[in-house]
Amino acid sequence: MIVFDLQCATDAHVFEAWFGSTAAFEDQVARELIACPMCGDTRITKALMAPNIGAKSNTLPSSMTPSSVAVAKPAPSAPEAKAMLAALAKAQATMLEKSTWVGRQFASQARAMDAGEADHASIYGEVTPAEARELVEDGIGVMPLPLPVTPPKQLN
Repeated sequence: MIVFDLQCATDAHVFEAWFGSTAAFEDQVARELIACPMCGDTRITKALMAPNIGAKSNTLPSSMTPSSVAVAKPAPSAPEAKAMLAALAKAQATMLEKSTWVGRQFASQARAMDAGEADHASIYGEVTPAEARELVEDGIGVMPLPLPVTPPKQLN
């Protein structure tokens, strides 16, 4: 698995996504299967990333040196946390407006689209953790929604 920092073209939102390979990422971008979780834009590019280079094997990690000091950001206040959750909910709702609910058929629909047996579309639905893991391992671009979703037929 490989992780990339990605960026949308509309508002330059940066987010992280995992892929089976660079080729899987490029294929999903070409088919517009990756959408910005904040605004739903499918014009995605790789964002600038800092390389993760390991230290020499004969040195202690910097986190173990006496001179290292941890500085934690204070937790957001209740109003700030509420505003962040509201913004996240709004971004998810915007993304779902452009998607189709497929329920428990999500895994089979995603596989059919990947195989070219079905038209590519933005879908959402339900899978077990094992099914999600298999989709990712097979290089099929899926991601969990950050907030729970009530199936459309169960809404009043």
